[in-house]
Amino acid sequence: MSHSAVAHDDRLARRNALLLALTQSLAGANSVVLFTTGSIVGAMLAPEKSFATAPLSIYVFGLWIGTLPVGYLARRFGRRFAFQIGTACGIATGLLCSLGVLQGSFAIFCVGSLFSGFYAAGHQAYRFAAADTASDAFKPKAISWVLAGGVFAGVLGPQLVIGTKDLWAPYMFAASYIAQAAVALLAGGVLIFLKIPKPPAVHPDGRGRPLLEIARQPRFPVAVACGIASYAMMNMVMTSAPLAMVECNHSVTDAALGLQWHVIGMYGPSFFTGALIARFGVVRIILLGFALLLASAAIFISGLTLAHFWIALALLGIGWNFSFIGATALVTDCYRPSERNRVQAFNDFLVFGSMAIGSFSSGKLLILFGWSAVNEVVFPVVLMAAAMVGWLVLHERRLGNRPA
Repeated sequence: MSHSAVAHDDRLARRNALLLALTQSLAGANSVVLFTTGSIVGAMLAPEKSFATAPLSIYVFGLWIGTLPVGYLARRFGRRFAFQIGTACGIATGLLCSLGVLQGSFAIFCVGSLFSGFYAAGHQAYRFAAADTASDAFKPKAISWVLAGGVFAGVLGPQLVIGTKDLWAPYMFAASYIAQAAVALLAGGVLIFLKIPKPPAVHPDGRGRPLLEIARQPRFPVAVACGIASYAMMNMVMTSAPLAMVECNHSVTDAALGLQWHVIGMYGPSFFTGALIARFGVVRIILLGFALLLASAAIFISGLTLAHFWIALALLGIGWNFSFIGATALVTDCYRPSERNRVQAFNDFLVFGSMAIGSFSSGKLLILFGWSAVNEVVFPVVLMAAAMVGWLVLHERRLGNRPA
């Protein structure tokens, strides 16, 4: 490919990455609102307290089962169409969750949470969409730019909750979910300007390799393991954190602000994570992220003060950022252009499936065994993924390849 072609590709990639970053800042607020309020509302509406985090687990379940349809719709009709279907689900989320609170219906609230998961399945794919039109050199930065949009989501979501939670008294958070629906509608307006060509229907080598063949590449299972360790463990802890804070006599506002620092930690480093990967390599950044996840769990276990929660939540977010962006970058090395939507959807299906398992266990762990037990699970999972990264480095050195 000529230098001019690369420049043209990256001009389009920069435009798309900026649009997707803006959309991520709005779409991501929907998830932040739900995670800030879901376990608290669940505790109020659920038939028994051990089901308090069930709405958040149902959200993750929706995220999981939505990944393959998002991949199919993107492949069949294009990225923008798939993402706008997600927008419709985001609007439905706010309306249904608000209705659930107004009616005092745990079932309706859970259906709203399911639609929030469907929406998340769409906006989680923004990071891959940013890489679609990028050169190999620009891909890590494009992914980082999109995730950087989550910084604004990390501020917008909690502030929506704090500013609207009592507007529809005595129905706490009912107005927050209406505001959430309005933000999703605004995100859909931004997506109108997205331009991503559909992938080629036929690759020069054929339709593309079978998924099993792609999955046999050493990098793919390691990338999936890193995605699982980073996202599933982060989500498991984040799911229970607001309820744990309230049970430790911290206020709803304290819990919302804790989630704000967490989400800023998740997305703030994205302004430079791509550059760090380019400078130090993806392996080092993934391992740094794992170290921060372990440090976060250790701080959570060591105390229950507001400082413990806020500092650990911020470190949890930063650790997720480094390890998950690194895992995403590894995945983009595993496929050809005609294979991208299938492989990306398959990767997310595996990662978010593990998240669903972790999320459903989170509430039970918290109620039956306590907050420390939730964090103790992080250690073996993260250490196992780190060992797989070490194996990949040794394997590629044996083959004479330069490690990532």
